[in-house]
Amino acid sequence: MKDFSTKKNLILLRGLPGAGKSAIAHLLSEKGKHPIFSIDDYFTDSNGDYRFQFDKNHLAYSHCEQRTATAMQEDAEIIFVHNTFVYDWEMEPYFKLSAKHGYTLFVLTVEKHHTKENIHEVSEEQLNKMVEKYKVKLK
Repeated sequence: MKDFSTKKNLILLRGLPGAGKSAIAHLLSEKGKHPIFSIDDYFTDSNGDYRFQFDKNHLAYSHCEQRTATAMQEDAEIIFVHNTFVYDWEMEPYFKLSAKHGYTLFVLTVEKHHTKENIHEVSEEQLNKMVEKYKVKLK
């Protein structure tokens, strides 16, 4: 059996808003032992208040990627990134970072079937649009 304990791993958690990506990342991080990043971090202040600003979304993506790269440079054993990752281009930088820093990359899709609620107040109409664009590639 292959020994995964000595490998460095990047785990991307993808899913629609409200799917539970953040909750799972925090559960798997062993009480904060492993770093967790998201574009939401950029929009969350020190009090935990979330204020999304669409015109700064590109900065949030860069911020998340940079924090992930820094954790890799520091040889973090496991890194979690939880974003919607609706489009392939959103994951591409993480594929490149993983290859550059010798990380094994896992992409996990998180689904939540019991409610349509989400902490970001994304409307059902917007969620439905995201569902139409959302693709799962098994190969």
